[in-house]
Amino acid sequence: MASTLSQWFRSLRVKLLQRYEHQPFVSCLAGLYGCQWKHYKRSQPEGCCCNKLEGASFAVLVAAFCLTLLFLYFWGQAKNDYNDFDWFNFGNLGFWFPWSVVLLAVAVVFFTYVTVLVLLAVCLLSEGQKLYLHWSHKIGILVSLTVSVIAMAVLSNLWSKEWRTLLLSFQVTAPFLHVGGVLLMTSLAWPVALHFFRMKSTVRRGLIMAVYLTVLLSLYLIPLGLYSPCIKEKGTLGPAPALIGHRGAPMLAPENTLMSFEKAVEAGCDSLETDVTISFDGVPFLMHDYTLQRTTNIHEVFPNRTNTPAARFTWNELESLNAGDWFLSHNPFGTAGSLNADDRQRAGNQSVCSLQAFLQLAAQTGKLVIFDLYRPPRDHPFRDTWIQRTLEVIQNESSIHSSQVLWLPSNLRALVQELDPELQQTSGSRLPLEELQRNHIVKLNLDYTSMSAELIREYTAVNITTNLYVISQPWLYSLAWCAGVHSVTTNAPQLLSTISSPLFIMSPDEYKLMWILTDLMSFVLILLIFFFHRWRERELAFCTGSRIKLEGGTYSKFKKELSDIWSVSSGNSAAERMPSLAAVTEHYVC
Repeated sequence: MASTLSQWFRSLRVKLLQRYEHQPFVSCLAGLYGCQWKHYKRSQPEGCCCNKLEGASFAVLVAAFCLTLLFLYFWGQAKNDYNDFDWFNFGNLGFWFPWSVVLLAVAVVFFTYVTVLVLLAVCLLSEGQKLYLHWSHKIGILVSLTVSVIAMAVLSNLWSKEWRTLLLSFQVTAPFLHVGGVLLMTSLAWPVALHFFRMKSTVRRGLIMAVYLTVLLSLYLIPLGLYSPCIKEKGTLGPAPALIGHRGAPMLAPENTLMSFEKAVEAGCDSLETDVTISFDGVPFLMHDYTLQRTTNIHEVFPNRTNTPAARFTWNELESLNAGDWFLSHNPFGTAGSLNADDRQRAGNQSVCSLQAFLQLAAQTGKLVIFDLYRPPRDHPFRDTWIQRTLEVIQNESSIHSSQVLWLPSNLRALVQELDPELQQTSGSRLPLEELQRNHIVKLNLDYTSMSAELIREYTAVNITTNLYVISQPWLYSLAWCAGVHSVTTNAPQLLSTISSPLFIMSPDEYKLMWILTDLMSFVLILLIFFFHRWRERELAFCTGSRIKLEGGTYSKFKKELSDIWSVSSGNSAAERMPSLAAVTEHYVC
């Protein structure tokens, strides 16, 4: 039994000390990475993994990987605001195109390309091969790096709020990014340890270990600075935020039309949001933009007035416009194709909606309403009485109760409060608590990037609820839910209404357990990998130092013993000779 175990361990030792060169695999890697399909460099037991030029190329490749990953993550998390981005470009370019999707596709292509090159490089290093990156890949890497940097710079300048969105996303994704980062660094331990123990240069070895250990230690300790409202004790999660339809349900019907608000009601919205402009003859109507170009066919009906402010048109002129065809032709959310034939026909026939019709729908369905109110331009007949005119429609021309109206306009708030004290005063600014209470504010309407669980708790303590706009992605809705937000304005009520619990929520104890186990398992695996390579390289160095000589030494003795065995057992079968041959061979093999 003991001899069997000894032979097994000796056999295992021999197998571990063998240098396996997977020639077809390595040839494929070298061909894809360096276009060296016919020849490849055999593994080098000593020295650096590449020359200075290839080392610099590999460093640029790693930098490109990090930047393209950041670009992809940044723009992937910005999906909540793709529609705003596309309409921003429409306003500047004058034509509609889904630039957000194109930009996402570019980010995916560059990241995929660079990631494949990184994987090829890591596999070559794991096989002990030197790196030789083809010049075409070097150009491709530089292009990927340049485009990513330029895109990030332009987006940061024009769309800087997306950085706050990215920071918010870490409150949901950071625990999983931490696990992924630790697993990545653990898998890199193999090529790092392999080349660390093969290198002769002390400086290079120290540099490699310093970089590797710095990144690894940072990943191990990142959870110490992590905050997420979704890491909370069980039983402390509040009710799901109520849904407010942003201009109705703009993914299911043209925005700010009666059909859009009816779809929002069907999707389960508790409130409806819109934008109100006063026509030249004093009829409040629903329109978000300053002009009518984006959401009507004004270029067909009034081709010479496409840049005229919407408030300069009379109600009769507005009623002559189509407010639905643009939705079917532009397909702003990519959802128009999901409509059935009846809904498509109905959407194409929508007209500009009046405030009175909007309020009547809310009154009939028992929904709250909130709206931005735009002051008419100069020389407009209702330039100075636009608030009083809007209050007239609420109080005298519709059946809605004033308590159903969340009054958002800040102009003449004291006068509005005096004329109709039952309106629910709502602020669009984060003001001091004393000022909010002095103005009888009962709700805050804030951009979602200002989300803060601490501030929400402070406002809730003085009976001020919080609404965040515009939230259409499930992860953002989940984060708002965990933060204690009372309601959210959304473009996707049909999607958010189906979410029964936050996408990510765990107790602090569960998260600590996940964090500690991940770091501990990674640390043990990395130690084992480094100890294995240290032992293997030392054993291989010993074997190399005592290698057999060609003549007059160990090799001659080995050859003589084999000849003796062969002559003595010449009458025996090959099977009978094998034990003796194996014993002699094992004795001389390191």
